[in-house]
Amino acid sequence: MTTRRADIVTAIKARLQRWLFRVGGPEAGPITLGQRRIFVLPTGFGLALALTLLVMLLASINYTLSLGFALTFLIGGVAWVSIHHAFRNLVDLTVSPGRSEAVFCGEAARFGVQFHNTGRRPRLGLQLWPSGGAPGDDGFDIAPQAGAVHFVAIPTRQRGWLQLPRLHLETRHPLGLIRAWSLFQPDQRCLVYPTPAADAPPLHHDGDDHPGSTANGRGRDDFAGLRHHQASDSPRHVAWKSVARGGPWRTKEFDGGGSQRVWLDWQHLPPGAGIEARLSRLTRWVVDADAAGLEYGLRLPGVELPPATGSAHRHACLAALALFGLPTAHAQPAS
Repeated sequence: MTTRRADIVTAIKARLQRWLFRVGGPEAGPITLGQRRIFVLPTGFGLALALTLLVMLLASINYTLSLGFALTFLIGGVAWVSIHHAFRNLVDLTVSPGRSEAVFCGEAARFGVQFHNTGRRPRLGLQLWPSGGAPGDDGFDIAPQAGAVHFVAIPTRQRGWLQLPRLHLETRHPLGLIRAWSLFQPDQRCLVYPTPAADAPPLHHDGDDHPGSTANGRGRDDFAGLRHHQASDSPRHVAWKSVARGGPWRTKEFDGGGSQRVWLDWQHLPPGAGIEARLSRLTRWVVDADAAGLEYGLRLPGVELPPATGSAHRHACLAALALFGLPTAHAQPAS
């Protein structure tokens, strides 16, 4: 019964927030912060000043102090104008999703959020953080008719797609008496790779069958010629002199036994290991093979990536491991 009551309260709270803040989920960019999406309330300092002004007003009335009236209404007028400035500091700002680089599980995902100021006045003293979290200390400004990118760090707890949560944008400019804020959720995701195993056995590539089967392939000892460039080729093997002369992109080939193709095969892992343990160990081997400059391929149930090198191939292998066994539209909830 208690659980059911908690679910009802959570559902009511979610519907109230969607109605009040007009944020029901990820929003396609660009997002314009109109006047109906900006909320204004006094800060603690503003409430203390309001109480002080009330006492000053009562004292001025009681003792008929002309200077007291003047000072009270002067300070009150400045505080009232600060409400307008705090509101104008956010209104008509445009928010768009930025870039987010893939990370390993356990690392913080950094989401880039793009702001564009179409007005002729600067936006000062802005702060951005995930809704429900603690505000950060790194405020930022946006110049007139200019843009800015601010990064939000979100902790990762599982592999897969991580959806950017609802964000809280706030300003207390100019006097700290008023806080104006808005909530929004750009439609942006970050891919989270599995955590590389810390206790994985070293990657062997001398002909052993474990952890992956190997076969002789193109070596890297003696220059053998040029071939058409592929996106997965390592930049170290590009014929840059030919490219600099305006020629086509070519990749150098080498002969020799200095390198081998390595297969990282799901079937060669210990059968008693769980899915996450296998993925973690394969992730470690992908990282090690890439660091060693080896040509490596990846075999998973239903997935096979042929041996290659380069950052694109590394990302393809790690992405296959990150999304293995997950629904296509899987998105990790951010909490």
